[in-house]
Amino acid sequence: MKVNNVEMVISAVKPEQYPDEGLPEFALAGRSNVGKSSFINKMINRKSLARTSSKPGKTQTLNFYRIEDMIYFVDVPGYGFAKVSKREREAWGQMIETYLTTRKELRAVMLIVDLRHPPTEDDVMMYDFLKYYEIPCIVIATKADKIPKGKWSKHLKIAKEKLNMVPEDEIVTFSSETGEGKDIVWKILTKRFK
Repeated sequence: MKVNNVEMVISAVKPEQYPDEGLPEFALAGRSNVGKSSFINKMINRKSLARTSSKPGKTQTLNFYRIEDMIYFVDVPGYGFAKVSKREREAWGQMIETYLTTRKELRAVMLIVDLRHPPTEDDVMMYDFLKYYEIPCIVIATKADKIPKGKWSKHLKIAKEKLNMVPEDEIVTFSSETGEGKDIVWKILTKRFK
């Protein structure tokens, strides 16, 4: 998909703030610092619409990005980051859970994992949560440029096994540096919002 028109519409914390156009939505979930903002920027051909930060845990709201007036990317707060209080973490958890389990516009969640390492316990918990609520999931294994291409399939196999992935969920090798996987992700998404 060619992307020219993107707008950061709202940072929401509760359902009444969500956009009400009825456009299909794709949420991005992943640990803090796994590269969600870089993924968004690569997908929409922008340098820094989604702000990347060296401080993990910066995203504390649901950030809705409208793309070509056709779909939304929804960036949810990263998980597994220890420097916020337990109360704050519980509030985020509640906000994310409410969005993921009640939003009828949600078509799928893109679970961002780091291809270089096996998925974390938090990644596994998130994947299990999505399966429990029957929310379609696309696993994006990012930072692929950091390991030799010859090792990708081994790392993908480890990720699939660790997450205990079901066959109908897709996993895509991705790099925000090189653009590897970008067209494949757009193909998968397009199938789901047509």
